[in-house]
Amino acid sequence: MKTPPEKLAGALQRGLAPVYLLSGPEPLTQGEAGDAIRAATRLAGFAEREVFFVDRANSGPWDAIFASAQAMSLFAARRLIEIRIPGGKPGTEGAKALQELASLAGPDLTLLVTTGELDWTTQKSSWVQALDAAGIWVDARAVSVTQFPAWLRSRALAEGITLDDEAVAALAQHCEGNLLAAVQELRKLALAGLRQVSVLDVLASSAQSSRYDVTQLGEAVLAADTLRALRILAGLRAEGVEPTLVLWALWQELRMVWLSLVPGAPLPGVWSRNRNLIAPAATRLRPLGRAFFAHLNQRLAVADRVVKGRQSGNAWDQLAMLVAEFASGRAVLRETATAA
Repeated sequence: MKTPPEKLAGALQRGLAPVYLLSGPEPLTQGEAGDAIRAATRLAGFAEREVFFVDRANSGPWDAIFASAQAMSLFAARRLIEIRIPGGKPGTEGAKALQELASLAGPDLTLLVTTGELDWTTQKSSWVQALDAAGIWVDARAVSVTQFPAWLRSRALAEGITLDDEAVAALAQHCEGNLLAAVQELRKLALAGLRQVSVLDVLASSAQSSRYDVTQLGEAVLAADTLRALRILAGLRAEGVEPTLVLWALWQELRMVWLSLVPGAPLPGVWSRNRNLIAPAATRLRPLGRAFFAHLNQRLAVADRVVKGRQSGNAWDQLAMLVAEFASGRAVLRETATAA
């Protein structure tokens, strides 16, 4: 049964499930869920715990896992078996093994399977469905930018502190995309003895800890949030993300917007979590006409040549111009792009 992370504690209080599946891209949420499950099994008398790792280079220690799962007797201790599949792909043999292991789990054996983010196809696979049907599936989704302020307030209360509106905004900007950093900052504030936290307290305590990805950049650009888009771009640069990846992501978003404006043009398959922002962005940019899209396409071409070393210039400066124009709907330094 799929259960939101915030409802896991209540489910554990009602009793242990035989199987737990933890997936999703957010390491803090997933780690806390795993810790809660382990604590609950220890409290229930599960004295033994074994951990197995499965990855692409390792076909899976399935024989050892089955040996452990079946080593039950009237005198054996209750056991927790953890199977960690970072890539979320157990393979054909592993998929069958996980389905069988789900049927073996019970009062004396708890199975905890941890994966990374599962794509839509994998979520519908037989092994995921078998684990879900046998127990509890916790999907640790990333906290969106719109949800982040409420998440911060909730975590602050859990630490015994209250944030005013400006403090929430400042902390959200400092730690956007990095829940672990946000929790660390809140704990620093709590350890300092603060209870009512202002923006000055946050600015004095916080380090710049944002963690971004290209999907968030596309989200900000499509939402016409120019300042946030440029801040994310700067974060990607600071974190060593390759400009080629950033350029590709922006090209994909622009392509989706353009195709949505062409009557009868088939939209490509979903490539990111930003598909719901395509139509509003197309509505916003439609009045600018073909000339604006041609300008953005030219800007993309210039950025591509600079990234590949075929034209002199700074790749990140070109990307910043592209981001600013795409997000704001206004061409800047048109003559530079044209001359290039």
